[in-house]
Amino acid sequence: MKSVEYTFTVKWGDTDGAGIVFFPNFYKWMDEATHDFFNQIGFKSSKLYEEHKIGFPILESKCEFKTPLLFEDEVTVVSTISELHDKVFKLDHDFYKNGMKVAGGYTLRAWTSFSGPKPKAVQIPKEVREAML
Repeated sequence: MKSVEYTFTVKWGDTDGAGIVFFPNFYKWMDEATHDFFNQIGFKSSKLYEEHKIGFPILESKCEFKTPLLFEDEVTVVSTISELHDKVFKLDHDFYKNGMKVAGGYTLRAWTSFSGPKPKAVQIPKEVREAML
């Protein structure tokens, strides 16, 4: 399955008073990594929404923390498609600092049309599925 890397530096605002990352930020970074994943495989999420009213909201998410991240740490998130179904996909997100895994999680998402009166999961197009693999 396809993997991509997303790299960032921990900002002061991502931390608590002791300079340790506040845990909800891992979920924010998994979301950022997801959008970066689609950008890297040629399907920019903003363009998907603007042109086709397609988004991929989260159905489920989990993250396990092994080692704290601190202010100004350089972090790489490796995002990998671990499940690919007709309308739903799962992205695993592994967080690394200096080559050491510090956290890992996933997001389960639905390929969703926002063109009707309410959001509806729809089939992931063949060209997107191929790029995801």
